[in-house]
Amino acid sequence: MIERYLKTSDFSSTEEFAKGFHIDVPDNFNFAFDIVDGWAAEHPEKRALCWVNEHGLHHDFTFGEMKRLSDAAASFFQSIGIGRGDMVMLMLKRRYEFWVAILGLHKIGAVAIPATHLLTPKDIEYRCNAADICAIICTEEHEMQDKINIALPHCPTVKHRIAIDAPEEGWHDFHRGLQEAAPFVRSSVPVNSNDDIMLLYFTSGTTGNPKMVTHNFAYPLGHIVTAKYWQQLHEDSLHLTVADTGWAKVAWGKLYGQWIIGAAIFVYDHERFDAATMLQLIQDYRITSFCAPPTVYRFMVRENLNDYDLSALEHATTAGEALNPSVFEAFQKGTGLKMTEAFGQTETTPLIVTFPWIEPRPGSMGVANPIYNLDIIRPDGTSAEVGEKGEIVIRMPEDGSHPLGLFRGYYRDEAMTRQVLHDGLYHTCDVAYRDEDGYCWFVGRTDDIIKSSGYRIGPFEVESAVMTHPSVVECAITGVPDDIRGMVVKATIVLAPEYKEQAGPELVREIQQHVKRVTAPYKYPRLIEFVDALPKTISGKIRRVEIRQNAQ
Repeated sequence: MIERYLKTSDFSSTEEFAKGFHIDVPDNFNFAFDIVDGWAAEHPEKRALCWVNEHGLHHDFTFGEMKRLSDAAASFFQSIGIGRGDMVMLMLKRRYEFWVAILGLHKIGAVAIPATHLLTPKDIEYRCNAADICAIICTEEHEMQDKINIALPHCPTVKHRIAIDAPEEGWHDFHRGLQEAAPFVRSSVPVNSNDDIMLLYFTSGTTGNPKMVTHNFAYPLGHIVTAKYWQQLHEDSLHLTVADTGWAKVAWGKLYGQWIIGAAIFVYDHERFDAATMLQLIQDYRITSFCAPPTVYRFMVRENLNDYDLSALEHATTAGEALNPSVFEAFQKGTGLKMTEAFGQTETTPLIVTFPWIEPRPGSMGVANPIYNLDIIRPDGTSAEVGEKGEIVIRMPEDGSHPLGLFRGYYRDEAMTRQVLHDGLYHTCDVAYRDEDGYCWFVGRTDDIIKSSGYRIGPFEVESAVMTHPSVVECAITGVPDDIRGMVVKATIVLAPEYKEQAGPELVREIQQHVKRVTAPYKYPRLIEFVDALPKTISGKIRRVEIRQNAQ
């Protein structure tokens, strides 16, 4: 399948990749028709999805089945009046119906809006009105249906509520809709252009209302890099990305690039993460590729990895937040695998990648992805020197074209779009530096940088040092105003259970001295607070802004 879009797919260096890698984007590309139905035509019995839930249910879906089910979904959606350009929100957790529904929406040119089940009625109301959502599809859980029912009187554009099973009065039954759907007839004219909106994500953000990130129908092809050159997948891979379907990480790791490559996707449908259970699944199902945020790895390396047969695992990848070197080293010691990191945003595909031909460096995100013209710049817009901290930006093509994989803008918010996309640059608002070998090292968000006694201190470098102390499970570094130094470094720490009784001045001093030993002494946290949990967004990102506000 991949040869349809790449003339050359094998590379041995970043320079070779930059010169030879090119994605041929056909007109009116539609992932559901061109990839899923393409596999169904060529290899209908090839496994596409291995779905398992915490109650022991297991089903393998072939590409032939995914075509049949998504055809039925498309026909069902059309029968109730959903069509091209209509906005449909999906609150389906890790149910296999998510894959059926999103493919069905792609086939009719509708816009899919994946959303987390954690939304409150107010969150649902905001999203429905901000995007003029016409339909919501959710799980069989009455608690979720009740939240939608509470929001509905304030959401005039919502015409259809669909539940995958056991719907309440006034709701459509998704499975009945599939069963009773007329045979799907593909339109003789394209249902989309490449520039039409295919996906819309509400970014959680750490301040303000969520922004609406839009991606077009060509966007899935940008994830060829994700699956082939970061996750290193092939047609016999079984890949597990730990993510709820409400997050953009699903587009990165549980759908587009993986199926373009021909890998099978493993889905574990569960409510609460448990490291031991995840390791058991990797063992029992012979999973070959695993991707999770560093938080998941932090809990996994606290298990005895030698208790599990992880010999089928070929690659382990991480993204979503910066990876502490101590976690990298512990995982390598337990599995023999070197985790490969990447960096990107909801607005992009991977911008910085640890490619197969480079040696992973603990704590580094990798090197710039040549499909983007990436730079690290100073506040005046000039390129930063080696070792100098600056903002990660994309330099837009001079011919006016738009990089494949970069979002099309924030929906209905030109002012916000212009804040990040102007003067020929896309601003990520993330700070990093590049070493002499081209490896990029994350520092923090532009508004997270701490300026203390003339030093510019990135929170991640201090967090990495703090995390090497055995008492620390999670840590957030922020700056606190100080009359003498301008700001001082504060560490807000979640302790491991066995250390909680030791919380006090002695442990504070021990952690401070530890940090002074493992990093430059001026970075050590002069203030330390022990807490039960860190404040986070609904997508799991640490809300440093809330910690800063609470300290004032």
